Amino acid sequence: MSFKVMVICAGRHGGNGEALAKEALCAVREAGGEVELINLFDYNILPCTGCEGCTMQMGKMGAGLQKEYHGCVLKNKDDVDAIIRELQTCQGVIFSVPTYDLTPSSVYTRFAQRFLAYELSFLLAIGAVKENPHTVAGLISVGGSMHDWQSLALESLQATMFTMSMTVVDRYMAQRDGRPGNTFVWGDDVEWGGQIARAHKMGENIVKAIRTPVDERCWLGDPDDGVCPNCHSSLVYPGDKHWDGVEFPWECAVCGAGGDIVTDERTGRPKLKIAENGLIRDRNDDHARAEHLNEINKTRDEFFAHMDEVKPLMEKYAKMTFPTLEIKRD
Repeated sequence: MSFKVMVICAGRHGGNGEALAKEALCAVREAGGEVELINLFDYNILPCTGCEGCTMQMGKMGAGLQKEYHGCVLKNKDDVDAIIRELQTCQGVIFSVPTYDLTPSSVYTRFAQRFLAYELSFLLAIGAVKENPHTVAGLISVGGSMHDWQSLALESLQATMFTMSMTVVDRYMAQRDGRPGNTFVWGDDVEWGGQIARAHKMGENIVKAIRTPVDERCWLGDPDDGVCPNCHSSLVYPGDKHWDGVEFPWECAVCGAGGDIVTDERTGRPKLKIAENGLIRDRNDDHARAEHLNEINKTRDEFFAHMDEVKPLMEKYAKMTFPTLEIKRD
């Protein structure tokens, strides 16, 4: 079978992230795959304005009030539309992103926060995308320190996968890569022979996942990675009551799996034991994620029911002014 894998890199040219990404693509090319590398620094990417244009259109189409989806209001003003349309032709994507202040860099998040207008399950439902590519993804975070200074990096990357319905099959945190070229020095992953070898393994895992029937695909990364057995995130928190009354003792902050914290008998480390109904909010599942749309619709209906009291307050605060910083430009 023919297949294509794209790398989306948000790191500097010639940097550690780009080197790791290229090595992963080498593995894909060795397996006979078509490869493509996009560095976000080379493209014009505008930030989401929060205009709600995409979600309002989705709601109207769902209610039969609009016949055609026009997409993001920015799609003809920058390069995001072209990048995502190319991404939707790929069977695999690898994201390689530097870590700043525990989280992925703003170059990446600016791009990823435009994904909502391209919600794959919605585009499939209206026929804008003809066939689900069942895209698999690999994630690489690259930081100058250890896990303690990258604690939100991989999890934040994973949180951007849901809207595009991409299944993460492997993830890797490259550590202590503070200077360009550091990735060639550290052999912190003895099992893999170093960071470059680990990136090559990720490329192999992406190929393996692509060649596996969709309903048989599984996690191919470190089996002991993370606390959540569903998405391998390390972030869980005491559960709160959801908008519809659903509640779990503990929840995964990334995929939304619910259950209890137990001790893994094999490793002795904490693990989330997923409840019998603990995947009803699984953000990796298009149908489960649709519950969030129900929440949005209910919240919006309740808001519109209070417009008489909201409008004067909106006008009041819109007219309210305070001193600000004015910058004179030529």
